[in-house]
Parts: sequence; C-alpha cells; structure tokens
Amino acid sequence: MGSTVSRSGFEWTYTDEPHKTRRKEMLAKYPELKKFFGIDPWFKWHVSLWVTLQIGACMIIGGFDDVITWPWILIAAYWFGGTINHSLTLAIHDISHNTAFGQSRWFANRLFGMWANLPLGAPMSISFKRYHIEHHRYLAVDGVDPDLPTHWEAKFFSNTALKVIWMLLQPFFYTIRPLIVRPKTPGYLELLNLTFQFIFDVIIWYFCGVRAIIYLVLSTVLSMGLHPMAGHFISEHYMILFGHDTYSYYGPMNSITFNVGYHMEHHDLPYVPSCSLPDVKAIAPEFYSSLPHHTSFTKVLWKFITDPAIGPAARLKRPTRNDAHHQ
Repeated sequence: MGSTVSRSGFEWTYTDEPHKTRRKEMLAKYPELKKFFGIDPWFKWHVSLWVTLQIGACMIIGGFDDVITWPWILIAAYWFGGTINHSLTLAIHDISHNTAFGQSRWFANRLFGMWANLPLGAPMSISFKRYHIEHHRYLAVDGVDPDLPTHWEAKFFSNTALKVIWMLLQPFFYTIRPLIVRPKTPGYLELLNLTFQFIFDVIIWYFCGVRAIIYLVLSTVLSMGLHPMAGHFISEHYMILFGHDTYSYYGPMNSITFNVGYHMEHHDLPYVPSCSLPDVKAIAPEFYSSLPHHTSFTKVLWKFITDPAIGPAARLKRPTRNDAHHQ
C-alpha cells in the first residue's frame, strides 16, 4: 500500500490571502500592467482549432471502424485526445474570466465556453464558471472554496496507493465535491449548456458511432487523472513547497495549457488573459523572483504520490467568513 501519509489535517491560517495585497502593490508600482486587461485576439481561433481537431478525430474513428481497434482508441484518448481535452478545460477556465470577448460581452463568453466544452463529452463550462469565481473570492476558505479537498478525502486517501487512486479519480472529485460542499441551484445557462452538449453528442453518435463518444469521454477522464498535464491540479495550491497559498510553474507545458502554470500571476490579476501572464512576471519580477515555484508537472505528481509528508490535506485553509454565506 506504500507509505502512510503523516499529515491528516489541513494547515490552518488566519491571515488574508496574499493576492489582493500584491495586486494593489503591483498596480501602484506598475500601472502599465492595466494595458493587459482585456482579451487575447488569437484565443478564439486557438480554442476552435482544438475543437475541430477532436471532431476530426471522431470522424476518423467512425470512418475506419474496422481498422482502429480499442487499444488504439485508448492510446489516442490518453495522448492525443487527452492533451486536447485537458487544454480545453483550461480554455474554459480562461473563458470563465471573460477573456475571450471581454467583460462587457458576458453572454458571448458563456456561449464560447459551451463551444469549447463540446469535445469534453459532458457539460461543465457554466457550472465551472459559477464555482471558480468563488475559488478566487474565497481562496482556501473552509466550506466555500470548492478547490479544497473535503475532510473525508484528506483522511481516507492516506497512503501511496490510495493517493494514486485519488489522482485517477480527480475528474469525479472535481465534479462531485462542489455539489456537496457548496450546492447551487442550476439556472437557465446550465440548461442551455446541457442542451448544446446533448445535441452535439447525439450528432457525433449518429455520424461517427458510439466509439467516438467513448473516445471523447475517455480523453477527458484520462487527461484529468494520472496525466502529465494534470500536474497543475497539484502544483497550483498544494504545499509541495511549504507555507504558501499559490505556486506557479515555469516550464514548457505552459505552451499547451494556456499558461496555466503562471498561477500566482493569474490570482494576482485574474482579468489578464493567459497569453499576457508571462508579461506580468517580466514587468514585475521582484514580486515573484523570491517565491517558490515548480519547473516540472511530472515531478510534482511523483512527489505528491511518493512523499509521506504530502497528501490531500497539504493545503492552507482559512476559517469560514461571514460574508461567504450570503453569496
């Protein structure tokens, strides 16, 4: 079963999260950072390319049914489809901050999120938006931040083997956890997201067959578990390096993950599109040069699984705030 995790409780902190303070200091010293607020003009085309490639993959699977066997579908789903679908989940993350069409065109951003959602196989873009904004607003706040593992997760997944299972099940925990910790009533946008997704899945099933649908779903599930790109789930907020809320990753994987590695920069300036986050660090290097960061997603995953001092509870946590109950 492997080494037992020595940490079963979260690291409680009673200070405010650091990003608001750093944001204020950075903008006071470098007001030119405000020029990056806005949209990435290439972002829509980048996302649409990924969606089109996955539709093309479904057409190939449907058109060569007698040639493409299940082992090849699994391999393609992990490496090709998984890379694309995980990238699309990160595009949806960007879209949730309205960086596709700007703050004034909120409905266009929601529709584009549904477009990016299509190859994932199941609707999530609208629900993700609702919960992700609270992750920023109430970072590490107990009972509010949906990114925090539950106490049950922290206690149950308590050795090396169980941490592997926990990583494999990440897509399910990210789906179910918010519904338990912070349930919300679905609105008309969730219904629209579901409708679009259902229509797309039926079209793919009709023209490409059920194997194409399974390929899309596997691409999503496999890429969010033990997959190199899934290292960002751990690198962003888990205390692989002790004592901080948020950590950045500076490495080559940023080129295919919409710069998700620039996570401190993102929390500091969440309305800067992902393409400009490296510029934030370049303009204000003294705010980041002394902070711990990662250089490998794979090393982060390996350390999380094998280090007995690290587990699902290796997170900072803050007491529940009174204002959080009224949101």
